[in-house]
Amino acid sequence: MKIDVIIETGPDKRFEAVIDSEKEYGLPFGLLGEGNSVQECIEDFYESAAEMKALYTAEGKEFPDDWEFTFKYDTSSFLAHYSDMLSLSGLEKITGINQRQLSHYLNGVKKPRPETIKKIETAIHRFANELSQVNFV
Repeated sequence: MKIDVIIETGPDKRFEAVIDSEKEYGLPFGLLGEGNSVQECIEDFYESAAEMKALYTAEGKEFPDDWEFTFKYDTSSFLAHYSDMLSLSGLEKITGINQRQLSHYLNGVKKPRPETIKKIETAIHRFANELSQVNFV
C-alpha cells in the first residue's frame, strides 16, 4: 500500500512527518516522526512504524507489511530544509516568485495557493533536471 507522508515544520521549527490526513488509508493508528533535520524526522518516522509493528506483533494483531511511504514536503518545510543550500534570491530566479513572498511562505506568515505550490514545484523540478544534465570536463 502506498502511503503519502507529509513533512511539515512544527511550531518549534523542528520537522515532523505525519501520514497525509486528507487521504483515507484505513489505518487504526497514526505514525509520527520528529527531528531537527528532515533526515532525523524520516528516520524517527520509520522507527515509529517499527515500534507500532512490534506492538501489534506482541498483541497478536495482524500488521500490514506492504507499505511504501512517499515523503512529500509542505512548502514551508521545503523552504526551511533547503534554506542553507538555496537562497531566497536564488529561488526567486528559479521560480519567478519574489523573495519577500517566499520569505512569507518560509516563515508561515502566508500559505501559498495551490497554483503557486505547483509553480514552485514545477520550477524546482525543471532546475533539478537542468542540474542532472551538467557534465564537467
